[in-house]
Amino acid sequence: MELTVLFVSFIVFLLLGTSVAAAMIMSAVLSLFVGGMPMTIMAERVLSGINSYTLLAVPFFIFAAVIMNRGGLTDRLLGVSRCFVGHFRGGTAQVDILASIFFAGMSGSATADAASQGRILIPHMRKEGYDAGFAAGVNSASATIGAIIPPSIAMVIYGSVTNISVGALFLAGVIPGLITGLGMMVVVSFLAGRRGYPRAPKMTWRECVGPVLDALPALLAPVIILGGIFTGVTTPTEAGVIACVYGLFLGFVVYRELTLKDILPILAETVEATAVPVFIIAAGSIFGFALTTSGFGFMVQDVLQEITTSPIALLMIVVTIFMVVGLFVEGTAAMLIFVPIFMPLVQLYEINDIQFAMIVIITIMIGTITPPVGLQLFIAADIAKISVFKVDIWPFVVIMLVVVLVLVFVPEMATFLPAALM
Repeated sequence: MELTVLFVSFIVFLLLGTSVAAAMIMSAVLSLFVGGMPMTIMAERVLSGINSYTLLAVPFFIFAAVIMNRGGLTDRLLGVSRCFVGHFRGGTAQVDILASIFFAGMSGSATADAASQGRILIPHMRKEGYDAGFAAGVNSASATIGAIIPPSIAMVIYGSVTNISVGALFLAGVIPGLITGLGMMVVVSFLAGRRGYPRAPKMTWRECVGPVLDALPALLAPVIILGGIFTGVTTPTEAGVIACVYGLFLGFVVYRELTLKDILPILAETVEATAVPVFIIAAGSIFGFALTTSGFGFMVQDVLQEITTSPIALLMIVVTIFMVVGLFVEGTAAMLIFVPIFMPLVQLYEINDIQFAMIVIITIMIGTITPPVGLQLFIAADIAKISVFKVDIWPFVVIMLVVVLVLVFVPEMATFLPAALM
């Protein structure tokens, strides 16, 4: 009875236009009320879901991303990217992808990446003759690299839910993230050649010296942030604090693009951006508790064990489930709902925890760029002033799916660096 109330009310609330997080909370409250649970336990579950030292890294990395956007770091990363790939086919689109790789090593936020670079590069691509759908597609797809290459807010949340080392997850994301970026660049080159998109003249080494030296302090940010984590000197949360301090130093002292007047707007933007994932985490905590008390997890586990005893087949089923759920549910919410359900099966089938984590995170990122609810897709489409259904996103979705499938069959792509360095 409780399970029926939970899912029926959840679907009804979604159909009424309620946000996913609010629908999770209200449906969970109804389900637990029908089951006779005291209201106090609901408040306790919400608070326990967000009362985590590891999760403190989330607002710090978001704060760092906002500082870097406003402090001039993003512009300088774009300048360096133009030096290296601006002369390739589809040069400005290639710049978007390479800059996302650089930016990923500092912020860990796909949303911040899509918004900051999209405001600059999408209008620029439109002026150069790129289709609006293609410009938005490149921007939204490349932004997902921010959640794959460390540091990654998605990995911090995943680690807090599963108690897996966030440092190990960070290392695991390096190779898949770089391969994803390279695959996207190949797609851009192919499509740009067929569609006649322009490329910039190749810059000489002498012309590149200025932009590279100017961006060098920004390029050192990933080294400082990740170096502390991988050497064990800092925790991910402490690394988030260092990212904020270093970003403020660059913005105020090195690049001098920040003033004291910028602090309050930066803090306000950070609070607003942090509220969304924290609210979803709190909602996911109580919704997950309702699923547990209703026995849904055991039901799913029993069904999957009856369907297959193959680890590969189980991973393919998990990918399919997250792909379908990602079409309708925000990625963080999907992670909080389903990962705790699948983790016992991961142990039972002797699947590597790190491999499974990377498969889930990248598949969830695919959901952020597919209609109808992909967040990065909405951001890019809004900047390009087109419908999300007109964004040319599917070639990039295919690339990300290929990376996921390689991870399914070649776990070493995710496990090699953690095993070698930790």
